[in-house]
Amino acid sequence: MTRDFRARLLPPTLFILAIVALWEIACRAGRLPVYLVPPPSAVALALISQAGPLFGSALLTLGSALSALVIAIAIAVPLALLSALSPTVDRAIKPVAVTLQVTPIVAVAPLAVIWAGLDHPERATTALAALAAFFPIFSGLLTGLKSADPDLERLFDLYQASALQRLFRLRAPAATPFALEGCKIGLGLSIIGAVVAEIAAGSGGSQGLAWRILQSSQQLRTAETFAALTALALLAVGLNALASLGEVYILRLWRGR
Repeated sequence: MTRDFRARLLPPTLFILAIVALWEIACRAGRLPVYLVPPPSAVALALISQAGPLFGSALLTLGSALSALVIAIAIAVPLALLSALSPTVDRAIKPVAVTLQVTPIVAVAPLAVIWAGLDHPERATTALAALAAFFPIFSGLLTGLKSADPDLERLFDLYQASALQRLFRLRAPAATPFALEGCKIGLGLSIIGAVVAEIAAGSGGSQGLAWRILQSSQQLRTAETFAALTALALLAVGLNALASLGEVYILRLWRGR
């Protein structure tokens, strides 16, 4: 273990352990009811006892988030490329994209559940997660496509490069870091969209982690609620860590070329 890795890992680990210890002491000293605020030991027991169902629910939430990310990329990338090629298309698309970005997902969720059909809540989950992930991917890629070096832009003008040559040989390489960052943010937002959609569905048709949180909280099984929240947090942190590692690896190759 390198010194840099220890320096990065040790502070957050100690901080989290301190919070957990204080939480346990406060619950025991205050004799708080388990249904109100369960101690970390009760949450740990719930995690162990519900490990199988939580793992299955985590896979469902993960599948919805990754499917939504693929859909968002498939829609956002062509639109960003068209916007970079044509100012008219850019002016037409950007207001709609911004509107989608500022509209709360929770406000659209009931309509998405109705349109997808009450018997198919997984469709609404994927659609809302894709909606949440769309804007950062679109905005990041479009910003990157417009961030090419002005000197290189003039060089391409000098050689009378076509619009497609300029796009794929100059602007697309310049946009790579922006696109990767947009995808990383979109991945996190896709999980948020999936969770909101599962809660809005309010049925067992899509038994992801959000549904387990909703079910256990309604039945005052608060320790299981915290266990599901912990599983969701671990899923999100793990995905973010993998995305960050992938971003570092790709950027290393990109800079090498």
